[in-house]
Amino acid sequence: MKHPVDVHVGRRVRHRRWMVGMTQQQLGDIVGIKFQQIQKYETGMNRISASRLWDIAQALDVSISFFFEGFGADETAAEAPMVQGDIQRGDLLADKEALELVRSYYSIPEAQRRRLFDLARVLSEVA
Repeated sequence: MKHPVDVHVGRRVRHRRWMVGMTQQQLGDIVGIKFQQIQKYETGMNRISASRLWDIAQALDVSISFFFEGFGADETAAEAPMVQGDIQRGDLLADKEALELVRSYYSIPEAQRRRLFDLARVLSEVA
């Protein structure tokens, strides 16, 4: 049975890996394990040991605390049944299109990115 902490940490690993544009194979090669093990970590099927989490954090250039951010807020949401049409934070992070959009957004120079952000906010208020 999956533990909510393992699921949350796995989602955060997947999120960061996608954000930096790394494949499961590449991450596995860096930390010295097979990509299938990365898959199991990302789904929460297998727990990540402290030393392995340290290696993954180094490979993804984040602190260990990154993997636990938002867990307190997500804890009750993760246990609640999902209502049709609800978009929960974890589901958004699993959406490849959304992550590609975020990755593209951060590749835009800061001044232009700020204007794009303002435009998106105005458009969302109109919708």
